[in-house]
Amino acid sequence: MSKNIIIINGPNLNLLGKREPHIYGSLTFETYFEELKAIFPDVTLHYFQSNHEGAIIDKIHEVGYGETEFAGIVINAGAYTHTSVAIADALSAVKIPAVEVHISNIHTREAFRHHSYLTRVCKGMITGLGVKGYEFGVRYFL
Repeated sequence: MSKNIIIINGPNLNLLGKREPHIYGSLTFETYFEELKAIFPDVTLHYFQSNHEGAIIDKIHEVGYGETEFAGIVINAGAYTHTSVAIADALSAVKIPAVEVHISNIHTREAFRHHSYLTRVCKGMITGLGVKGYEFGVRYFL
């Protein structure tokens, strides 16, 4: 039986491959997502990205209480990581676990990026390993 795992990306991550390639790389997430699906052929990977906090919360609720059973959430909330108590509360409210991922090492960047509201409600954090962090997040649930 295939496991369902969802990757949720927050604001500005739709610009991967274009935005600050010296920090985030030159690969689009859509291209990388196809690579992930090839790495994990026995996993049903789902992908959602939004620049809107409420849409991210709605998606967390949907997968946390929907008819499809999910093994986990791999979440990169982007800048909402550092500002959104609401996304942290949504992750806390659902019964499925989450792993927090950051492409860059948030602890070597601006001081405001050093704090994450999500860490306390996630099983762990993967930071600074580029897009490879998503692969490690998926592996955690396997």
